[in-house]
Amino acid sequence: MENSSKNSYYAIAVILALGFIIGAFIISNTWRKVSRGSVTITVTGSASKDIKADLGIWEGSFSNESAVLTNAFAKLKESNKKVKEYLNSKGYADDKIKFSAISTTTLYESKQPVGSLDYNYSGKKSSTGGKAVGYRLSQEVSVESPDVDKIDLLSREVTELINQGVEMNSNPPRFLYTKIGDLKIEMIGLATQDAKNRAEQIAKSTGNKVGEVRMSKTGVMQINAKNESQVSDYGMNDNSSLEKTITSVVNISFSIE
Repeated sequence: MENSSKNSYYAIAVILALGFIIGAFIISNTWRKVSRGSVTITVTGSASKDIKADLGIWEGSFSNESAVLTNAFAKLKESNKKVKEYLNSKGYADDKIKFSAISTTTLYESKQPVGSLDYNYSGKKSSTGGKAVGYRLSQEVSVESPDVDKIDLLSREVTELINQGVEMNSNPPRFLYTKIGDLKIEMIGLATQDAKNRAEQIAKSTGNKVGEVRMSKTGVMQINAKNESQVSDYGMNDNSSLEKTITSVVNISFSIE
């Protein structure tokens, strides 16, 4: 009877001991997983793509002067006609050509007292009280087209109007990419995939695996002229070049398994 009781106590003790051991193992293993799950790796992913502008905008201006305002206006009207005809000859319809309102500047005689440097180049009345001697009328003109190569050529050839007596000034053209909204989504996806690939390479080298995303931050887009790499905290947005490169950057933290 006594032996039977002792055997029962031993059996209970063994079961309890095994229970403690198994429990300790489960707790230890669980803690290890929790501890490992709190470890993260943060990487930066980037993606670049070459694009070509799909909208070109050219702007220029022309002007005429005369001692009589009505004569200056008549001359400007003739210049306007020549500019329009020239642009029509280059394939731009009337509805694609935009003229601004006419700007009028009164020209004053510049009196230069002895020892003074009062040159009046701006056309504004000087403090020396010069009288009005004429008028300068000017007008701006612009065209835009998806044919960016033609816009680029126009900006360099339009000064041919000088041979027709038009005082023509040509501004550098602007080249835009109008589908940037859709492209940004694509670029973020490519940069995110690049970040994941980097994280997996780092984790693999240490015998670990990449888990879920814990944190992500998208940087601003940088759009530079091709083969340039300027960076700004507010993002770059080149509009002077036909060929451009868009770059997206993301910072992502992954858990480690």
